[in-house]
Amino acid sequence: MTPRKPHTASSAKPARAPEATLERIASEALNIETLKTRNSDSLDFHDVAVWRLKEALEAAYLAGLSAASNTRSK
Repeated sequence: MTPRKPHTASSAKPARAPEATLERIASEALNIETLKTRNSDSLDFHDVAVWRLKEALEAAYLAGLSAASNTRSK
C-alpha cells in the first residue's frame, strides 16, 4: 500500500474575502457601485485606468495581510 501524502496548508482551499471588503475596494478604488451581476453590458463592464487597478490590487493585498495577521494573533 502506498503511503498518502501529508496534508499541507498550501493545498487547502483559501478562504473567500468578505463581500463587504470587496465592495469597499471596488467602490473606493475603481468607482464601481456594486459587484453584483446586473445582466447589462453598460453596468457590468467598466473601463478602469491602470493606476486605479493598481490601487485596488494594493488595497486587496493589504486587506489580506491584515486578515492573515489577525488570524495568526488569535
